[in-house]
Amino acid sequence: MKEAAIREHFVHQAAACDALGSPFTARLCRALAASLDRGTKTGARVLDWPGHTREDALALRLCGGLHALVLSGADGRLAAIYPPNDVDEAAIAAALPEAIFRNDDRLLAALASAPQTNEIARSGLLLPGFLTIASETGLPLALHEIGSSAALNLLFDRFHYRYGDVEWGDPASPVRLAPDMRGKPVPLDGALKVVSRNGSDIAPVDIGIDADRLRLRSYIWADQTARLERIDAAISVAGTTPFSLEKADAADFVKARLAARRSEETFVLFHSIMWQYMPDATKAAIVAELAAAGNAATPHAPIAWLRMEPVSTADKYATLSLTLWPGGETRHLAHCDYHGRWIAWN
Repeated sequence: MKEAAIREHFVHQAAACDALGSPFTARLCRALAASLDRGTKTGARVLDWPGHTREDALALRLCGGLHALVLSGADGRLAAIYPPNDVDEAAIAAALPEAIFRNDDRLLAALASAPQTNEIARSGLLLPGFLTIASETGLPLALHEIGSSAALNLLFDRFHYRYGDVEWGDPASPVRLAPDMRGKPVPLDGALKVVSRNGSDIAPVDIGIDADRLRLRSYIWADQTARLERIDAAISVAGTTPFSLEKADAADFVKARLAARRSEETFVLFHSIMWQYMPDATKAAIVAELAAAGNAATPHAPIAWLRMEPVSTADKYATLSLTLWPGGETRHLAHCDYHGRWIAWN
């Protein structure tokens, strides 16, 4: 890919960061677009990137690597241009070349990992779907998540929620979610019980490991302190709530878990903003496994597939969809913000 297109990718990412309320990360991306050079291994790797910059989230890989240096206290001079310090774009651009030179090997290694944010604000959009499943099946939920990252959304029932004037969940929870409501009120009635929590990812994040926890936090934009506080709170909840997280291909995980499902509980497969990144063959295999298992589902052993994903990659919002077996009917329950900021119930 030509160098000009690489730099333009950083500029486009800056526009997205501005739109999503992160002016510092926008300035950082524009500064990187202007200041990157081939004087370091990191700079050369970025400017000669062989893949697809947007699909690979190249700019966010480098931003995450830089943020990790600040969060870990590894580079005080770099931290001086980060929030809460208010530094203009020119000063950021001036400081970056030396910062990259000082930390060349660590930043080069950071480029090898795709960003994983485990955005738990999405739980505020998934919760009404889980409650719908529990209400309609009348059974406890056995949760199975693909693309789990650190599996923090598996803990959704341990969080506190506010939808307008209505609350749900543990009032003492350190995780507080309050998505804006658009359209009709979301359904929050009925009891919900979780009997098991199982997740999978091709590159799972183990929050019990310091380096993994740092990497997870590093992909949150540095001026979005509420998101940093939220993920720290979710990590604290994870320390008191049992769950399993395994490294596995999503289709293999679904097949194995469907084969082991039990009666008198609802098998729930769910995921959020990850489907578009999987190979077509993997998606087709999951759909086929669900359809086959769904044909054998009964009211005493139902299967639910809840997903918060864009119906089209061109959509500017996600759709919360639910397929429930027996029957196999698919319903589009709501439209949702990708990052958990609002929900519009249909």
